[in-house]
Amino acid sequence: MRLLHTSDWHLGRAFHRVNMLGAQADFVSHLVATVRERDVDAVVVSGDVYDRAVPPLAAVELFDATLHRLADLGVPTVMISGNHDSARRLGVGAGLIDRAGIYLRTEPSACGTPVVILDAFGDVAFYGLPYLEPALVKAEFGVEKAGHEAVLAAAMDRVRADLADRAPGTRSVVLAHAFVTGGEASDSERDITVGGVAAVPAGVFDGVDYVALGHLHGSQTITGRVRYSGSPLPYSFSEADHRKSMWLVDLDADGNVTAERLDCPVPRELARIRGPLEDLLHDPGLARQEEAWVEATLTDPVRPDDPMARLTERFPHTLTLVFDPERGPDDPDVSYARRLAGRDDREIADDFVAHVRGAGPDEHEQVVLQEAFDSVRADSVVREVAP
Repeated sequence: MRLLHTSDWHLGRAFHRVNMLGAQADFVSHLVATVRERDVDAVVVSGDVYDRAVPPLAAVELFDATLHRLADLGVPTVMISGNHDSARRLGVGAGLIDRAGIYLRTEPSACGTPVVILDAFGDVAFYGLPYLEPALVKAEFGVEKAGHEAVLAAAMDRVRADLADRAPGTRSVVLAHAFVTGGEASDSERDITVGGVAAVPAGVFDGVDYVALGHLHGSQTITGRVRYSGSPLPYSFSEADHRKSMWLVDLDADGNVTAERLDCPVPRELARIRGPLEDLLHDPGLARQEEAWVEATLTDPVRPDDPMARLTERFPHTLTLVFDPERGPDDPDVSYARRLAGRDDREIADDFVAHVRGAGPDEHEQVVLQEAFDSVRADSVVREVAP
């Protein structure tokens, strides 16, 4: 069976101030053409179809058109909801849409109920594990502590139990939306940390033939059977070095996996340039970046006059401008933002406590702080997806 593995479309999302809906429509056309030209037997979309729980109308219209185009191909498509999607909204009409060969899997309770697709060698069972927000699903899975590893392990127990009751030789594919240990994050993924931990070990998925992951925006291989497709388009300058692609996966009669990366169309390259303004304006080595979307970091000790206007004369697609004067770490003028760069909310809170009273939080206080952050994050998820 030949699968096309993609994820993290984020329909409706902009790239800084650039509307990406046209590029997203181009990607959908590329996807449909690939399915037709490469004789794909099934498409899997591993979450974050939309960029937010209540997407703009234009994004919904694009998704609707996409479903029609996929259904017209007669190739089964399995989709799950991600942490950016509202599972309830995305899943509306799923039972009816199933009849068209488009399988929306958004209910955590259905993790152990696969979509079964037949090929020349027998059945392939596709198990959809939508994003499992630990605080919201721990009761469903009967876990005492709300954590990503616990709920995913419980969901996979259901998958393996169902698979054990199927005919010998049944092959299996799991779609999941999670942060798996070994994956490399970028700046454009929403934080899903619970209890100070976001990642789960790849071993959670043992016992199945292929795991089609979503959430991280860089295409990457965790193991030969566990892969991220990454997002088909860039959504932050931290993705400047990404090669945007999908996985074309062949699953043979024995469940062995071979995979090929297929490039996705990207409207422009991304470029991060850094240095004094005059150097950037006159460096001949930056000629290629003149047509790219640019993030410029100026290192001039004094902020230059009218820097954006001057930059856009040479780099007309400059989208962000950062000032980072080259100063020593002890310089009193080093910005607060620079001191906080790369630090998470917990670390910032710990530093604040230490600054105010001269000593950081003790073990009990660290637990209280972490529970507070987890509670706020979970509450924001509940509020976002509430009808």
